[in-house]
Amino acid sequence: MEYQPRILDGVISDALKRFPAIALDGPKAVGKSATASRLAGSVFTLDNPEELAILRADRGRTSSADRPVLLDEWQYDPPIWDHVRREVDHDRTPGHFLLTGSANTNDTQIHTGAGRIVRLRMYPMSLAERRLDEPSVSLGQILADVSVDIEGTTDVSLDSYVREIVSSGFPALRHGSEATVADELDAYLTYALQREVPALGSMFRRPQALLAWLRAYAAAASTTASFESIAAAVSKESRPSRATIGDFREALAQLWLLDEIPAWAPEGGELNRLGNKPKHQLADPALAARLLRATPESLLGNRTRADTNRNYRSLKNGPLLGSLFETLVTLCVRCYVPPFGHQVGHLRTHSGDHEVDLIVESPDGRVVAIEIKLASEIDDSDVRHLNWLHEKIGDELIDKIVVTSGKFAYRRQDGVAVVPLALLGS
Repeated sequence: MEYQPRILDGVISDALKRFPAIALDGPKAVGKSATASRLAGSVFTLDNPEELAILRADRGRTSSADRPVLLDEWQYDPPIWDHVRREVDHDRTPGHFLLTGSANTNDTQIHTGAGRIVRLRMYPMSLAERRLDEPSVSLGQILADVSVDIEGTTDVSLDSYVREIVSSGFPALRHGSEATVADELDAYLTYALQREVPALGSMFRRPQALLAWLRAYAAAASTTASFESIAAAVSKESRPSRATIGDFREALAQLWLLDEIPAWAPEGGELNRLGNKPKHQLADPALAARLLRATPESLLGNRTRADTNRNYRSLKNGPLLGSLFETLVTLCVRCYVPPFGHQVGHLRTHSGDHEVDLIVESPDGRVVAIEIKLASEIDDSDVRHLNWLHEKIGDELIDKIVVTSGKFAYRRQDGVAVVPLALLGS
């Protein structure tokens, strides 16, 4: 399969000129190995038992290998992390090691503060990386407080966004017929639950109960529904215990499959009584869609399990399509935000009177606020929370954006930038 360029390509190349070791994290099949191997001088594939045995017997092979030395799927040999740290302590020349990992193992302490190993996160492919259209609005420039013209036109339709939601951003899984992609995603989820979760040391007696809980979690995508209400959406016969759910959540987070958006916690007194619940997200909207057996037709017709099942409906405020469009936008924003020093969160007051879907905080503490609307046209009610936040924090707000499924990018008279998702880029 032809390599599809990623936003992180340039980021990693630059980081290898600055740091001795780079760790590239993200869920399996997200494209870490393909990206890293293009930059490596030598490769050790640690999920290959033969290569793993050789490297365990002779750690010195990493010292004599051509640089950068790629340790692919390093979590299969957790002690290799400390070996890299020791090597870096001995030789801090930039560009020594690249590590890729599909699991954040509990028994490995990762020290980035001393400058030994710098971690970068790879997400599934953004829309810009999928080449649906040429972005005309740079989120990176907006965050840098560079004057950006909000303009552009796209022919990407709601039907196209729906196809991207169910196709996924996993490079090797997204091509093929709708049925083929669905089968690939089913296999991906089965492998994660039956192989990867147990490999972390988490053994569960009733895997079908965990699958039932994960389906309820998918129905709660893009909400702050309590974990109690998510569990209550599962039938009593299939409901795991609270302790089991906690262990399962931790395992899925280690595999980067649960990818919650933390609540934004600003410094200072301009805002008070903010909620602290995370917003639920899976790594890719296609995983949520597949768990709920959603198709393009059922999403567009509001006929998915999440739309028709009474227990699932109680977890969200509207059709599943709106929730999964928000998941897709969130994935894209995370890809577009510069990797060093920026944080992505969400805002919701305790009372629920005000909420902003995404808050991107820059290293200096200033923020870009983003609302996500499935609609193609925007009115005053769609921007009220953005304008409320602007009144509260003033110049601490770099910009306010509504991301839509529409055709045109423009700036409203109240200063809100309206940007179709297909026109937003890094």
